[in-house]
Amino acid sequence: MGAAVVHWEVRARDSERLKKFYGDLFGWAIDSNNPMKYGMVDTGLKQGINGGIGGGDPHFAAGVTIYVQVEDPQAYLTRIESMGGKALMMPMEIPGDVTMALFSDPEGNVIGLVKGSQTDTRSSSATRPSRSRRSPAPRKRTPARGRKRKRSRR
Repeated sequence: MGAAVVHWEVRARDSERLKKFYGDLFGWAIDSNNPMKYGMVDTGLKQGINGGIGGGDPHFAAGVTIYVQVEDPQAYLTRIESMGGKALMMPMEIPGDVTMALFSDPEGNVIGLVKGSQTDTRSSSATRPSRSRRSPAPRKRTPARGRKRKRSRR
């Protein structure tokens, strides 16, 4: 069985600048009314998932992270390290909320793991990974009719 992506975030050195940039560019509603000033993104659409824009963590550079819902973050970190990845943040429980962890894959991409009570990510109260809600149903991705899908070779 697969694991669903339940949240994304854009990390920034100047998160206020990026909140304005993405809000203006895509028309996203971004709410930073929380103690961490983390920008909760509501795209205003019924498709896709909402995310967040944050910054200020000296341990991570600017970039994009996706968060995958799993049942046992520690078990995944153990497996990740045996496969050439690296644990960056051990599972951390946010009391009354979720447990989250971070790792880097063999190419250095930072990915988050999240376990917790999940509710509808499309609601206006959707929250950052530490408060992630229900994962959307897995979707099959198929190319549009009449078009071939390009595959990149790396």
